[in-house]
Amino acid sequence: MEDVRNVAIVGSGPAGLTAAIYLSRADLKPLVFAGVPWGGQLMLTTDVENYPGFVDGILGPDLMDKFRKQAERFGAEIINENVSAVDFKKKPFKITADGKDYLVKSVLIATGAETKWLGLPNEQRLIGHGVSSCAPCDAFFFRDKKVVVVGGGDSAMEEALVLSKFATEVTIIHRRDEFRASKIMADRAKANSKIKFLLNSEIVDVLGKDKLEGVKVKNKDGSTQDLAVDGMFLAIGHLPVTGVFKGQIELDEKDYIVRKTFGSGPQSFKMATSVEGVFVAGDVHDVSYKQAVTAAGYGCQAALEVERWLEM
Repeated sequence: MEDVRNVAIVGSGPAGLTAAIYLSRADLKPLVFAGVPWGGQLMLTTDVENYPGFVDGILGPDLMDKFRKQAERFGAEIINENVSAVDFKKKPFKITADGKDYLVKSVLIATGAETKWLGLPNEQRLIGHGVSSCAPCDAFFFRDKKVVVVGGGDSAMEEALVLSKFATEVTIIHRRDEFRASKIMADRAKANSKIKFLLNSEIVDVLGKDKLEGVKVKNKDGSTQDLAVDGMFLAIGHLPVTGVFKGQIELDEKDYIVRKTFGSGPQSFKMATSVEGVFVAGDVHDVSYKQAVTAAGYGCQAALEVERWLEM
């Protein structure tokens, strides 16, 4: 009879690896499908100064390496493969990766969400060197500097307002002549003397060799201009990594996994999904916070619930 594992974790960011630490310490021998590349968005981050416990900060990849080694120390089995298919229609659940099928009693999905980038070659090269997607994470590094924010929704206004506490000048660049942001958020940004606006414009190139030195902006009339800035923050949305789960589990209109609660009182499960035995943690369901520390917290909660569910 084919071996049936207790639990599989899909994803290896802060949520997935925190869950792996808890589940391996519970002697459940979790199988972690880390993916290629592994480690989540922190692998694209340089200095992390807002994760508790690191007084002098830590590089994103170094932090994830510590997460991974801690999980492996307690017995988590980590495979650097992408999951290509799942079958949640019957139990045990089946997960396929690298052409091999794995049977598991429970699943914890922690695949995260990816930033929507502009798709410019130099943009990708300078991620972590002036290009960012998280003002709460990186605003501190742009004290007394000039930055641009790309986007026109509430997220763009929020990023700009956070950055204005540190930067000398923040320019919001939006390709349309009207914002998608709510009136209250747009009004807050407009009332901030540090925030400027460049509408009907889009960034067509990112300038700089080893760090961001500026952006090339194309205007509505076709003309271009170079803006000398130290930072560029993307605020055009995120894409949850849920393609492999479509048709197997309930997703919302933006393809985030819908987190469910079943049961009541102390015995309730709050990190559940539409399929009993499949749990979720981190940015793949969290549309609000998207922080490493909140993802880790969700991973802890989901792991404790998986452990309790397996004991039922």
